[in-house]
Amino acid sequence: MTALTLSTSAAPGLRADAIVIGVAKGAKGPVVAPGAEAVDKAYDGRLAGVLETLGASGAEGEVTKLPAPAGLKAPLVVAVGLGAEPEKDSAFDPEALRKAAGVAARALAGAKKAAFVLPLGDAADAGAVAEGVLLGAYSFTAYKENGKDAKAKNGKAPLAEAALLGGKPRDAAYKAALARATAVAEELNRARDLINMPPNDLNPEAFAAIVQAAGKEHGLKVQVLDVKALEKGGYGGILGVGAGSTSGPRLVKLSYTSSKAKKHLALVGKGITYDSGGISLKPAGHNETMKCDMSGAAAVFAAVVSAARLGLEVNVTGWLALAENMPSGSATRPGDVLRMYSGKTVEVLNTDAEGRLVLADALWAASAEKPDAIVDVATLTGAMMLALGSRTFGIMANDDSFRTAVHEAAEEVGEPAWPMPLPEHLRKGMDSPTADIANMGERMGGGLVAGLFLREFVGEGIPWAHLDIAGPAFNDGGPFGYTPKGGTGSAVRTLVRLAELTASGDLG
Repeated sequence: MTALTLSTSAAPGLRADAIVIGVAKGAKGPVVAPGAEAVDKAYDGRLAGVLETLGASGAEGEVTKLPAPAGLKAPLVVAVGLGAEPEKDSAFDPEALRKAAGVAARALAGAKKAAFVLPLGDAADAGAVAEGVLLGAYSFTAYKENGKDAKAKNGKAPLAEAALLGGKPRDAAYKAALARATAVAEELNRARDLINMPPNDLNPEAFAAIVQAAGKEHGLKVQVLDVKALEKGGYGGILGVGAGSTSGPRLVKLSYTSSKAKKHLALVGKGITYDSGGISLKPAGHNETMKCDMSGAAAVFAAVVSAARLGLEVNVTGWLALAENMPSGSATRPGDVLRMYSGKTVEVLNTDAEGRLVLADALWAASAEKPDAIVDVATLTGAMMLALGSRTFGIMANDDSFRTAVHEAAEEVGEPAWPMPLPEHLRKGMDSPTADIANMGERMGGGLVAGLFLREFVGEGIPWAHLDIAGPAFNDGGPFGYTPKGGTGSAVRTLVRLAELTASGDLG
């Protein structure tokens, strides 16, 4: 990953491949953002005019490269758009800084060192820029010709080093912000790597082994239930989904404990390492990216490890429900009835509604420990993508105040999310003449139906939220901001923030 440093150096005298400055969209044209005064001076105070001549406006995501004047030791200036100029006496939003830093880091692939002179009002701004740099510089090259040492698709390695000018290297708050950004970004990028891995290499057993290795590295307790253990325990949902695959399912419990913890947060992730739809086979054109159907489990994994690396004073337990959903002679059929870990029976009307089945078992297992709250994360329904698009995840909950708290946490860290209802009238559509409940209900409002199904498997009195990340988990289009093409690591930062808020007693 890109190396990060805080620097008090002045931009003109710093030796680097490039200097990154911010440009805002002002009422009368581009405006050079605070922090870049010395760079502007090197252009005789005419930098904004030069940028406008080159077509820059300061819009979000915009990148303009121009040769540096004689007064700068760096040969290149990279001006990156911050969006609308804030009102007088107001600061730039941290997410604007995060996105701008990510865009610049990606534009500087191949460079050895870049100096970032984006506006830093406080340590939180420095953390946002650091996070943006580390996430924006990400590339997945493990399967290129030269393996992990291969360069990015454009033939250039990621930016090697980023110096954050205006930072305070001896200030405890700035150092903590940098350390937090590094830990979270590294684990988020690990989640991206897992999501991008081909399913022939990442089956449930392999995923579990990766978690075990990380557990040893970070002092976490890891328990893996294999097929025999799942059968003994009666985990009918996970077993039913994995029945058609030669790669057996797993339920992984990953635990971080703090001696100072007063609260316990449980996180549950859907980990379908490949989803063919099973007997209810997906149509052509819907299979190619189904390696990403384990994004929820990847997010939970990353969040628990992040909590450990940050030393948060909260107990965090991650439950990863891992299975491969395949069609075969042993696969679960539409019409089959599964007895879940909770004891309830489920009539399977559609084997492609499998995520809710593995989550149901994991939610009941998590509930047995009576945590203070449960949050599950899943690429669960296409209906949520139809409702919210490809960049926003939906939030459902059994408690309105808890749903609001989760939504606020997501918005705080820059992850677009939207609160969704759980209309009681939709529950009737899952009534089954054969079993306690069916895994399908009304077609309209399908994402909400899935949430209602999951609610049936949450223990009494436990605040619970469900994050449907089907849209933002995998980016089929071009990169934007600090988001790459492919696996995105959606929800990781929200989960980490929820763990921090739980530790401080400020959640809900």
